[in-house]
Amino acid sequence: MIVEASVTGIFRTILIVLGTFALLRFIGNLMIAKRNMENERNDLRAQKKQEKELEKLRKEFGKTAIIPNDSKKDSPKINPNKVEDVDYEEIT
Repeated sequence: MIVEASVTGIFRTILIVLGTFALLRFIGNLMIAKRNMENERNDLRAQKKQEKELEKLRKEFGKTAIIPNDSKKDSPKINPNKVEDVDYEEIT
């Protein structure tokens, strides 16, 4: 059996190969864009979280919490978020 290559067959094969490469490149670019968008969202979430922590630290700057060091298990737990601001006087 003799197989002859025709000009149209070769041209068709080249077009199929080029189309496949173009399709894979397009899909690859879409995947890269999706990954970049997800990274940007994660960066924005981390930045907002960091800004909230910084604002919390600025709000609580200078406040002092006095937490007793009791080894009793019956002692009530003190919530560190509910502390009172304490003024100190300098003793000379």
